[in-house]
Amino acid sequence: MKLFRAALLATALVLPLGSMVANAATPANALVVAQNIDDIVAIDPAQAYEFTAGELNANLYDHLVQYDAEDTTVLAAALASEWVADEAAKTLTFTMRDGVKFSSGNPVRAEDVVFSFSRVVKLNLTPAFILTQLGWNPENVADMVTANGNTVTVKWDGDFSSAFVLNVLAARPGAIVDEVTVLANEVDGDLGNAWLNKNSAGSGAFVLKDFRPAELVRLEANENYYKGAPAMKTVLIRHVAEAATQQLLLASGDVDMAKNLTPDQVSGLDASKVKVELYPQSAVHFLSFNQKDDQLTNPAIWEAARYLVDYDGMTQSFLKGQMEKHQAFWPKGFPGSYDETPFTHDVAKAKQILADAGVATPVTVTLDVINSTPFNDMAQSLQASFAEAGINFEILPGTGAQVITKYRERTHQAMLLYWGPDFMDPHSNAKAFAYNSNNADDAYAATTTWRNAWAVPAEMNAEVTAALAEPDQAKREAMYVDLQKQVQASSPIVIMFQATYQVAMAPNVNGYVNGTSSDFVYYRLVTK
Repeated sequence: MKLFRAALLATALVLPLGSMVANAATPANALVVAQNIDDIVAIDPAQAYEFTAGELNANLYDHLVQYDAEDTTVLAAALASEWVADEAAKTLTFTMRDGVKFSSGNPVRAEDVVFSFSRVVKLNLTPAFILTQLGWNPENVADMVTANGNTVTVKWDGDFSSAFVLNVLAARPGAIVDEVTVLANEVDGDLGNAWLNKNSAGSGAFVLKDFRPAELVRLEANENYYKGAPAMKTVLIRHVAEAATQQLLLASGDVDMAKNLTPDQVSGLDASKVKVELYPQSAVHFLSFNQKDDQLTNPAIWEAARYLVDYDGMTQSFLKGQMEKHQAFWPKGFPGSYDETPFTHDVAKAKQILADAGVATPVTVTLDVINSTPFNDMAQSLQASFAEAGINFEILPGTGAQVITKYRERTHQAMLLYWGPDFMDPHSNAKAFAYNSNNADDAYAATTTWRNAWAVPAEMNAEVTAALAEPDQAKREAMYVDLQKQVQASSPIVIMFQATYQVAMAPNVNGYVNGTSSDFVYYRLVTK
């Protein structure tokens, strides 16, 4: 096995199962992960937009402020040791932390922050919109982000609170890169983009040492990391697309962690040899009713629907390990979430609600659903439970593209879908579930409210706008909780579940952190 492990760590060749040796053991200072990583298109934080790329960036780069490994629910100081907000002037002034170095050994300077933000705006690649929503563009970004000694001043143009801006800067494109190293590897004015898709230039806990698409990623510990070098000197992520192969590699000891096992595989693991950790994720799953259909506009239909979903029946059977009951639009695990689940499967109550409102049954409604697991099973469960109260779903399966296109065109009746925030600020979901200021057909908005033609009450629209600008964090979170209660109580959008993620690992692996987003996956605290 010494030869096998040497080959694994030196060249990380993906060996056929026949060449594996039973009872293997990975090195004590290396974490070996089996994972499907073929979604990676880009690693450069100015371009990266895929889940696995987000995981890598979380370990390679730091931000001025971030949701860090110690507690992924708290926005904490990182490269900035402190900051001062001037809401009236729409500015944040950050003081840079002393003594922090990039993995290259270069000091982290205020000028690197200016360069990093400007670079994202000028490249204008996929995630740039997260920063440009602050009113930044290539012409004005030099005035909006400035350095003076060890301080950085960030300005914005719009009715945003500093709390919202801090969450924007903590998002993936807010990563701080080493200007000197990046520009040394610039080619044809690309600001180092090609080089950063194969290398890293951050101050994070790890350094990207090898990336082979659909084969492997190798990270090595950053000995300069300002919070101390990680215990794992190497993190080797092997691309293993097949869940069954991941299971075999974990069982044989050739990997320490398997990230893509199916619920059936997880339930079949030997609990004495493998442990499974469950992590809530940011995607919420919902059923919605299009208000362009007259038979679906009665609020009694919306209320009854909340009592016709068999929440426990689904999460305790085919959704076990994949989803948990959650009935509000902001996912559990983030500041401002509302985690009460007042609705249960109660057919008698649903029937009474419909009868009291004079709703004539049966009602026949088409239900669009993505034609894959577990969505087909969810649709069939809804079909069975809603039929008990006289609401008959005709299931219309389609590809993801077909279903979403129909949703955008507002031509559906009922829709089963999911939603994840673009960045970790509650406004990202509040705008999607509680705001629609123009319900006209030609006023397209990428929100669940507009797509379901729900003309949100003016008071709710006003509260969403006010919450976005509220400078007091506690008051702001309370406003988002109130908005979630309102949407939960009465809207044509029935939020049912929050996704969960199961990771199987060897019993001796401790300290792995997997927050509710791929941007909050950390290997820094792992020990074996």
